[in-house]
Amino acid sequence: MRAMIKPILIHPDPRLKKLCAPVADLSDDLRTLAEDMLETMYDAPGIGLAAPQVGVLERLIVMDCIKEGEPEPVVMFNPEVLSSSEDQSVYEEGCLSIPEQFAEVTRPAEVRVGWIDMDGNPQEKDFDGLWATCVQHEIDHLNGKLFIDYLGPMKRQMMTRKSQKLKRELARG
Repeated sequence: MRAMIKPILIHPDPRLKKLCAPVADLSDDLRTLAEDMLETMYDAPGIGLAAPQVGVLERLIVMDCIKEGEPEPVVMFNPEVLSSSEDQSVYEEGCLSIPEQFAEVTRPAEVRVGWIDMDGNPQEKDFDGLWATCVQHEIDHLNGKLFIDYLGPMKRQMMTRKSQKLKRELARG
């Protein structure tokens, strides 16, 4: 079966601000959703995507921070940051739910993340660089938090207004 590209929710959408439920049972439907999310992410193109961005309020993220060469897709059910470094790093972040807008966000430079993989096995891994930023950004989505929530109110309002305008333009076709 071929993966399907899902529509990505555009901010502001109330579903993007909701806390997602833990995945209790790894069903075939959830595995299919993960495949669809990878396809959607690559098509966008992006390096990460969280289930709430495609309207599913469950704790599932996909990511792949490899720009050149063989893809390295990672699928995480119930991901959580187990530990993070004191060191911080600043990356210019964007979001598929806030298209064409970017801002610098400061986050821990390294994180250890635990999750359940596609086969239902617990995993743990240390991430740094872009991978660390990406996994934290996607886990934030599962907690109803967007990267613009790290910005000052003025910049956040400006980006929200731009996003609302884009949403209206897309709705008109």
